[in-house]
Amino acid sequence: MPNEIILVTGAAGFIGFHVVQRLLSAGRAVVGLDIVNEYYDPALKEARLDILKRDPGFSFAKLDLTDRAAIKALFVQHRFPAVIHLAAQAGVRYSLENPHAYVDSNLEGFINVLEGCRHNGCSHLLFASSSSVYGANTKLPFSVHDNVDHPISLYAASKKANELMAHSYSHLYRLPATGLRFFTVYGPWGRPDMAMFIFAKAILAGLPVRLFNHGKMRRDFTYVDDVSQAVVRLIDRPPAGRTDWDASRPDPATSRAPWQIYNIGNNRPEDLTYVVALLEKELGKPAIKEMLPMQSGDVEATYADVSDLERDIGFRPSTSIEDGIARFAQWYREFHGL
Repeated sequence: MPNEIILVTGAAGFIGFHVVQRLLSAGRAVVGLDIVNEYYDPALKEARLDILKRDPGFSFAKLDLTDRAAIKALFVQHRFPAVIHLAAQAGVRYSLENPHAYVDSNLEGFINVLEGCRHNGCSHLLFASSSSVYGANTKLPFSVHDNVDHPISLYAASKKANELMAHSYSHLYRLPATGLRFFTVYGPWGRPDMAMFIFAKAILAGLPVRLFNHGKMRRDFTYVDDVSQAVVRLIDRPPAGRTDWDASRPDPATSRAPWQIYNIGNNRPEDLTYVVALLEKELGKPAIKEMLPMQSGDVEATYADVSDLERDIGFRPSTSIEDGIARFAQWYREFHGL
């Protein structure tokens, strides 16, 4: 597999960009797929792609995942041995405004990826899930071995659906599939709709930083380099299925089918007020804080149990929030010419 072409969907996106960079630096050839839509500023996505296109090992396919014929043709052409599916309609709050976008991209798009893998010899599908699937769960830290049957946003429901859809293909067609529940990823080249970017922009513009639940929120912020390292390490470790899996007491994280779920988080939740204080320090400007009530679809805290990841690939995210925010703030200043 190391010398064959890997498909990364969402390659112009935040995590996709970093995963592709890490693959290319390891000498692996990549086809990057992205529609480059306008959910957030396409200029940022194009800037990421400009960097990736400098590497001769990268080729770009501008395709819509819902274009069934085009996705089928791409899979037939390359017969990817591994697929890293990161493309999705993201965002909890946006799912309250535009629910159909989540059905189109996260459900219809995902079934086209599953079909492409099934019919063209893919030996491992890694796909992005989300910490949001834990929904109404309150037991911390969040464990992949806990049931996640109570999503509180359509975005979360679509990600839970992806896990179930992948399991059905693993069971029916023996497609090895690994679901990755990402926890509040941040870092250079981050998304403008995520907290770190929103806070930095507001602080530098002298605008209010909006803190929901009156600032009493904790997030397991995970630095993007840790995320990309975990993803790339997992590529060559497809699940084989557990022969000891007990159907009378089913483990939600594993299966007799070749399917598995991992948390990818920093294993250390941070208070949002502390995150704002670190940004104030790194950006050299105080924040104007606006305390607001909890918003629909949000949860008060996220906290990842990453013991399975550590056990299986000997890795746990390790970048401190202090170091991560310093690197993000440096990039933010440089990218915006500040």
